[in-house]
Amino acid sequence: MNIDKHLNNIYRQQSRRVQATLIRLLGDFDLAEEAMQEAFTAAIKQWPEQGIPDNPAAWLIKTGHRRGIDHIRRRQTASHNLSRVAEDEPYTSEPDTDHIDDDLLRLIFTCCHPGLAVEAQLALTLREICGLTTEQVASALLQKPATTAQRIVRAKRKIRDAGIPYEVPEHRELPERLESVLKVIYLIFNEGYSSSRGDTVVNVSLASEAIRLARLLAELLPEGEVFGLLALMLLHDSRRNARQDANGDLITLEEQDRKLWDHGQIRSGLAWLEQALQLAPTGAYTLQASIAAAHAEATSTDNTDWARIARLYEALYRQTPSPVIALNHAVAVAMRDTPEEGLKLLDQLTGHKAIQNYYLFHAARADLFRRSGDLPAAKTAYQRALALTQQGPEQRFLNQRLTDLDNAR
Repeated sequence: MNIDKHLNNIYRQQSRRVQATLIRLLGDFDLAEEAMQEAFTAAIKQWPEQGIPDNPAAWLIKTGHRRGIDHIRRRQTASHNLSRVAEDEPYTSEPDTDHIDDDLLRLIFTCCHPGLAVEAQLALTLREICGLTTEQVASALLQKPATTAQRIVRAKRKIRDAGIPYEVPEHRELPERLESVLKVIYLIFNEGYSSSRGDTVVNVSLASEAIRLARLLAELLPEGEVFGLLALMLLHDSRRNARQDANGDLITLEEQDRKLWDHGQIRSGLAWLEQALQLAPTGAYTLQASIAAAHAEATSTDNTDWARIARLYEALYRQTPSPVIALNHAVAVAMRDTPEEGLKLLDQLTGHKAIQNYYLFHAARADLFRRSGDLPAAKTAYQRALALTQQGPEQRFLNQRLTDLDNAR
């Protein structure tokens, strides 16, 4: 077995869980991250000789825990941390690794504590649970990296200084935390469904983790928006196998082979959506799931109910007005009516500063210019989108579109 490849897979699939458990054990975000990295370094050195343990995640947690304790003991100024950790997990005992599957959910609730500002909640969770770089978090939240970095540092400090507990709150406290937790889970899914960087569109483990967390949350708090979010993610994720070709190149929704969609997952998503629609009021995630359902039930782009999708986006915008929702509404209008009608709506968004740095805005304009026959304008918009994206498949797709435009002249 290729140890390096196996380790890379474990890091990709398990590192967030390992770190979440180490945060619980060590009580410090930065120390937990450092301890996790040291544990993986130890694995690189030891596993080729000793073999891969039966439970790699537990081995990494135990190794990271020992390294973390060592760090604390060397920090004479952190004696209070040592006493706290020693009380919870004595160095001479084995750390509890039985609840690793629950630790990510605990960490989400910690990061989404109402004592933290919403922007800090989102930034911290994306950084700690998704493992995104500060730059990637800033991009996901349409913020400046320096601002995002400051929010993450302040949030960690507040969790430490205020003694915010690392736990799933009592049932009576769940509703007030729900909105932030749902938003965070969806952001985790989005990064898995469409990775912001790298050479693959889908990060399967991250998307699957978000779905798993939503299922856990549905058991804890069976409410409409929880069901709606789960439905939305299942319906989107059902298209996973059709979104890239054998070379890893992007395949648009219009060109996807719908036979490759996971129709069992679609049925599951539709069932969750049906439950969500029975519980008033209908929230934003349920509306988005309804839009995803319209795509899932169509056999092709041409027979998609674009009029229904446009109406759903209008309703969604009334609930949660944002330039990204307005962008999606404009695309739906273009498909329902004409590219020119969609472009008129996109022109109304040019005053939103944040969306000017959102590559999908320029990619959408480029596609509508291309469909309307304005090839010079399409080329300019594709070039702008290309300059903004850092995802390999997206870059190749946009370069191919530019090549096609040159060949069409």
